[in-house]
Amino acid sequence: MKTRSVVVALLLLSATQGLAQTSYPDQPVRILVGFTPGTAPDVSARILADKFTEAWGKPVIVENITGASGNIACDRVAKSPPDGYTLTMCGNGNLVMGPSLYEKLPFDPLKDFTPITQIFVAANILAVHPDVPAKNLPELVALARAQPDKLIYGHTGIGTSQHMAAELFKYMAKVTIQPIAYRGSTAVLPDLLAGRLSLSFSNVVNVLPLVREGKLRAFAVTSRKRSAAAPDIPTMDELGYPGFEAVPWFGLLAPAGTPPAIVEKIHREAVRVLAMPDVRYRLEQLGLDVVGSSPAELAALIAKEIPEWAKVIKEAGIKASE
Repeated sequence: MKTRSVVVALLLLSATQGLAQTSYPDQPVRILVGFTPGTAPDVSARILADKFTEAWGKPVIVENITGASGNIACDRVAKSPPDGYTLTMCGNGNLVMGPSLYEKLPFDPLKDFTPITQIFVAANILAVHPDVPAKNLPELVALARAQPDKLIYGHTGIGTSQHMAAELFKYMAKVTIQPIAYRGSTAVLPDLLAGRLSLSFSNVVNVLPLVREGKLRAFAVTSRKRSAAAPDIPTMDELGYPGFEAVPWFGLLAPAGTPPAIVEKIHREAVRVLAMPDVRYRLEQLGLDVVGSSPAELAALIAKEIPEWAKVIKEAGIKASE
């Protein structure tokens, strides 16, 4: 009798998953983004949302929930019902660096999410206001050493790649510059353009047009290789900081326990969208390298990078309060 009950339960579970696969989605889907409109995760999320809406015939809505360097949005999804109707565009600042920066992160990156796919990898640009009396990176370092704590940099939140890039720069160049945290690149840029900030490591999406217009100076990119969007800008590694890399990447995730059939459907559609020529063109024009990995590959990436960045953060003495 007990065996029969188990068999019946398994059959019901299988039927439920099959129904979920065929009927999902039957209501609006939300993608929570922890940064302001116009930033790379927001733009890519909106592209996906539009294409998902076309394919599924149900609204897919992007919600910007800023604060705590994007952790609030990630946490809301971690604590949402695992039914596929609440997703997040969560980045390595939250999933990889967060565990080493915060004594108590409100979610567990390895246990509280179901990875779907890595969407993109980007580069940050070390951008400097034209009034700063330095025309290249060596001059900037010399200025920072001559005037400790005078230069001010803006970043997009504790644990973000922009914050980590600046702190890694401070550590490797042996300089002291003062941080100010903002809620996204689009919030940093007005103060940088106005000269209230001396410099910022900001996403190529937002900074490159301003560099091309002559409103900011670009000294380096933070990726290991030069950015395809800005091949004329050298890497930090090239300029004498070997191994320097602090790049943002973002992935699409669902709450842990989301049915595999739903995860597979979202993944299949996301990869299909990312392969579209018009989508790839739009993202690449923004300086984003499109990925489209499998759920297993994204899970493995998170697990691999957590200890790698933990070592960097410990050796550099980076604190969540900076």
